[in-house]
Amino acid sequence: MVDLLSLSRLDVERLVGEWGAPRYRADQIWHWLYRRLAQSPQEMANLPAALRGRLAEETTIGSLEPLRRVASEDGLTSKVLLGMPDGAAIEAVLMHYGATDDEAGERHTVCASSQVGCPIGCAFCATGQQGWTRDLTTGEISAQVLHFERELWAQGAHVTNVVFMGMGEPLLNREAVWGAIGNLNDPDGLALGARRFTVSTAGIVPGILAMVEETPSVGLAVSLHAPEDALRDELVPVNRRYPLETLLDACERYISATGRRVTMEYALIDGVNDSERHARRTAALLAGLLCHVNLIPLNPTEGCPLRPSPPERVATFRDVLRRSGIPATVRLRRGVDVQAGCGQLCGARR
Repeated sequence: MVDLLSLSRLDVERLVGEWGAPRYRADQIWHWLYRRLAQSPQEMANLPAALRGRLAEETTIGSLEPLRRVASEDGLTSKVLLGMPDGAAIEAVLMHYGATDDEAGERHTVCASSQVGCPIGCAFCATGQQGWTRDLTTGEISAQVLHFERELWAQGAHVTNVVFMGMGEPLLNREAVWGAIGNLNDPDGLALGARRFTVSTAGIVPGILAMVEETPSVGLAVSLHAPEDALRDELVPVNRRYPLETLLDACERYISATGRRVTMEYALIDGVNDSERHARRTAALLAGLLCHVNLIPLNPTEGCPLRPSPPERVATFRDVLRRSGIPATVRLRRGVDVQAGCGQLCGARR
């Protein structure tokens, strides 16, 4: 069975052409998939019955089954567990934000997963500690966004942003991730602009360099977490392969090519990477780089002894960066009470 959500628009045109249908039928199918959010070919009312029947026999529209949904106490975050035919499961998150100085109107951000598990093995991440099972397909990635788009559509709203900060390392599944971005960015689909997407990486340098050539050009976030290689080797093991000097050089090349700043994500861990010295080292490391530091008090995960930095140390770290000319903010913690925060996703059928 062909998953229509894994096909590009050109692929859909080729498919209907092979079936002897005129090209405009592909446009109609695309419209049903991404504008009308159809979940079955039988909903595609303006297609001939024969074409709807063949689509039903030979294709699917996504393959994810919602198994469980939980919402945070404040109602601003919801998390869904999505099962797949092979028995694997992933988690995706929807977060709601009010208007800000940077953006007018409310934002509805989907945090999407790109892999079942993750091969990076970061010391404080629930996904990393479960290991890697497989990559997601373009269709499985797109289906996460469409799941929440249907939910929002019923409320008169829409997905406004997509961040690849869920389960997995997006730049180790780059082809599928960019396939999904391309489909969701299509002006006749969800029409999400390039600046509405952010790809977060633990520091896969070849993937960052490849982003320089990608269309559309999307935002880049890097999980930094330490200002020196010895400590980052422990927290983010991929640093042993792509150390800080190499990583920051790749970031410079991304900035030079796109003109966009990089978000540096820094999880503050009590007694590990949160001292004033670490802050000063971070400021020195990032001096002159077009970036913004997102400070994240560590989110607790089951079985991990590490704890978040106390508020006063978080504030001190932020202030040291700001005094050094490095833009820095403390991220709003969302969904921690339902294990939907950064590093908490695991896809367990619990």
